[in-house]
Amino acid sequence: MTQDHRQKTGEAEVILTQIDAVLKWSRSSSLWPMTFGLACCAIEMMGAYASDYDLDRLGVIPRAAPRQADLMIVSGTVTFKMADRIKELYEQMAPPRYVISMGSCANCGGPYWQHGYHVVKGVDRIIPVDVYVPGCPPRPEALIGAIVKLQEKIQQGERTFPRRLTEVNPPQEEENNS
Repeated sequence: MTQDHRQKTGEAEVILTQIDAVLKWSRSSSLWPMTFGLACCAIEMMGAYASDYDLDRLGVIPRAAPRQADLMIVSGTVTFKMADRIKELYEQMAPPRYVISMGSCANCGGPYWQHGYHVVKGVDRIIPVDVYVPGCPPRPEALIGAIVKLQEKIQQGERTFPRRLTEVNPPQEEENNS
């Protein structure tokens, strides 16, 4: 059967779908993370980008500018000094934007929050997080699993909406010396 014969009989190949399905597929298949390393988890994140794991095959292309990125991977210890900068970078990203929290320090402050005054007890106190990657530090396979989980959430249309964010730096009581 020739190509001409198929077109004449109405047997042409046509794909019907919804625009929402195409948008979800394209968003999940082309994540552009704005990655920045805050601590030792960044080494494992860099390992995931290396040729052994090759995140490019999943459509993950790292970007250096927040305006070109739609995914933020927070890898490492978030200090109060860095928290304002993370929030500012998140706000500069165009919606829809997604966040992966990588490692115990980014998830809940890790071993530092109990003994240090400078560590935020989880990046979710600053920005909404879509997927958490446990471990100290987590292996590159765990980050790849988190990206696959995020792609599934995007395909299903699930979103993490920001809850009321707590203040990063609570105001200090002013002493009245009158």
